[in-house]
Amino acid sequence: MSYETIVVDTPDEYVARITLNRPEKRNAISTPMRVELLDALRGHDADPAVRVTIVRGAGVCFSAGYDLGGGPMMEGAPFYSAPGDGQWARQANDTWFSIWDLAKPVIAQIHGYAIAGATELASACDLVYVADDASISYPVVRVLSPPDWQYHTVLLGLRRAMELMLTGDPISGVEAAAIGFANRSFPPDRLEESVLAIAGRVAGIPSDLTQINKRSVHRAFDVWGARAAIRAGTELQALAAHTETAQARREGLLERIKGETRP
Repeated sequence: MSYETIVVDTPDEYVARITLNRPEKRNAISTPMRVELLDALRGHDADPAVRVTIVRGAGVCFSAGYDLGGGPMMEGAPFYSAPGDGQWARQANDTWFSIWDLAKPVIAQIHGYAIAGATELASACDLVYVADDASISYPVVRVLSPPDWQYHTVLLGLRRAMELMLTGDPISGVEAAAIGFANRSFPPDRLEESVLAIAGRVAGIPSDLTQINKRSVHRAFDVWGARAAIRAGTELQALAAHTETAQARREGLLERIKGETRP
């Protein structure tokens, strides 16, 4: 199938790869990209020739996050989300949990930088590998709101999550691996070959067994309350929109976007 915002290839036996392909927009995650990404991943779930999928970014980075100029709730969004406060965050949760719930593993391969919504996409993947010099951040907490998909505490623990939520500071790939955001980091020039080698190891196990192994981890996470905790965060994300800071920032941001798109 032909896509407009992603490229799909098969770099090795049983290994599929999706490249976020909007390098001129720093692979900003638009509504069409979310639709195409989910379509490709679901197709891989049904394809016996695929046992694992790698997701990476084209150009200088993994992704700059959500496409703020593209209207995240535009027509054609991948999920219905009830109107009212928290509408967007609820749809973001449905998007990323749908990757979490796939039968076959998904690997995030991060180079350059991953910002805000891009870190949500990566966190929804089963395995995450990063370049040593990657920069990973959620600066939105400094100016607008907590994340839409609030993975920080359940993945990183109380102290690390609190530090990142209260500062919005970036972390390197090395630190991301050390604190549990990523599985491992590699020198930039070895990232791709290293991820392909790991994907090959995963692909060496038949999918009927892999999906049970994957779900055993996620079911334990569910029992611990991780899914409920992340979903509960949508209400706090919605509440943040009513703060004076967020309203002032949003008005300024919308004006800037209008100015950039005005002919």
